[in-house]
Amino acid sequence: MNKMIILGALLIASQAFAGEYLVKYKSGSALKSLSLQSQSKSQFRITGQHDVGSLVKIDIASKNEARVLASLLDRSDIEYVVPNAKVYAFTTPFQITQLRDQWAIGKVQAEKAWQRAGNKGQRNVTVAVIDTGVDYNHASLAPNMVQGYDFKQNDNDPMDVTGAQNPGHGTHCAGAVGGTGLVDGGIVGLSPEVSLMPIRFLGEDGSGDLESAIKAIDFAIEKNVQVISASWGAAIPRNQATPLLEAIKRADDKGVIFIAAAANDGKNNDNTEVFPANSGLPNTITVAASSSSDSKPSWSNYGKATVHVSSPGEDIMSTLPGNKYGNLSGTSMATPLVAGLVAFLKSQDTSLSGAQVRALLQTTGAKVSIETACNCRVDAFSAVDHLLGKKMWLVPAAATIEENATMNLAVMNGKAPFTITSSNPAILTVDNTGAIKGVSKGTVGITVKDSAGSTMNSLDYNVGKTAPPDNGGGGGGGGGGACPLEPAMCQIICTIMPNLPFCPKP
Repeated sequence: MNKMIILGALLIASQAFAGEYLVKYKSGSALKSLSLQSQSKSQFRITGQHDVGSLVKIDIASKNEARVLASLLDRSDIEYVVPNAKVYAFTTPFQITQLRDQWAIGKVQAEKAWQRAGNKGQRNVTVAVIDTGVDYNHASLAPNMVQGYDFKQNDNDPMDVTGAQNPGHGTHCAGAVGGTGLVDGGIVGLSPEVSLMPIRFLGEDGSGDLESAIKAIDFAIEKNVQVISASWGAAIPRNQATPLLEAIKRADDKGVIFIAAAANDGKNNDNTEVFPANSGLPNTITVAASSSSDSKPSWSNYGKATVHVSSPGEDIMSTLPGNKYGNLSGTSMATPLVAGLVAFLKSQDTSLSGAQVRALLQTTGAKVSIETACNCRVDAFSAVDHLLGKKMWLVPAAATIEENATMNLAVMNGKAPFTITSSNPAILTVDNTGAIKGVSKGTVGITVKDSAGSTMNSLDYNVGKTAPPDNGGGGGGGGGGACPLEPAMCQIICTIMPNLPFCPKP
């Protein structure tokens, strides 16, 4: 009797949790079983399905929510269940002007980079701008556009629809990547001769959901893009982000580089869970914003372990819907500039992996007082000059690992055999094969000397403060692990089914 009184009270308190969840099934028979349950409509309704991720989206009536979730989490044929979270574009309050001052292009030495390479990118390199859509008819964008998709309306028209919360976020991001620079009074992107694929999943209010973000990523993978620009995210627990991280991992498996915005809360991402920024996957490059004076805007997130580089993101001039132009600010604006730079570098060397490009940007970045793994701001000329000059660089160039953790160092453009040393073996050890081990808390550098006599020094290797793991782990359900839901809902579920792996044991 007392248990039922407690349960009733918690259910009243949990009405805000009622709604949509993503369920990952392990087999076709599990999907069939879920479909049959949905048809009865007595427990839940299936409202979406994504076969690539083995996911269904379900809607549960609030009166059934706790019992249905408990039942699903207890099934061995269900890998996990997580709330279908809202995700948002990362912009600051906006003010549109009609200036054409592109200080960011000058700051990162883009014109000098194009001269060094002899090109401004290649059409066979495609950047997927996953966002609010893009005004693909914009005069400064149209020549570079390829067909995309709209996962907000589920049709082939990814037009950027503006609203009170969306001044044209996706169109602005697309211009920063690949505005042509061919329109009088227009703008130029960092890589003005690459292809742009608009993928819409955020609406005119600047928001979308986890399921649509995952579908957008998998669409980009299917269409063989080389780079994804993602200026959005959500402050949710890692286990709730599991299906999103799995999609980014599928991108990694296909060699797609994922550029993510660090967010605009002014927080240290090392202590804040925000995704996809904190994925920790090898193909991800997470971007903080810098100002024209190379300082950090107060609103930009940062982090030594979780944020990789900074990039111009304050008062950025770019394209807006309706053949307009304007300034916007945010890590949203910093991210597509890096996506454009990565596409430009991939245009010079298609074999570059995400981890290699990340290390190259860090090695060649301009030193600034913005806390990232490299304490640097990207520099397009230095990066392409280093690449085309076949100069040595280390992968990773910077890292944060736990005590007793191990990792491997690779040397780009060096001549083996190598002599590799740590500046303090009491903190971190490394042998001549590049095998690294964290020993005790502290910061060290690594020096590599190749057989030709060339020497390269790493950036900081920090031992003792953990970076995110390389995968999302289980979100609950058959995989066990931590409860993937809000604490109040987990408490309810554990009163119904106390034997679930995440429930406290008596």
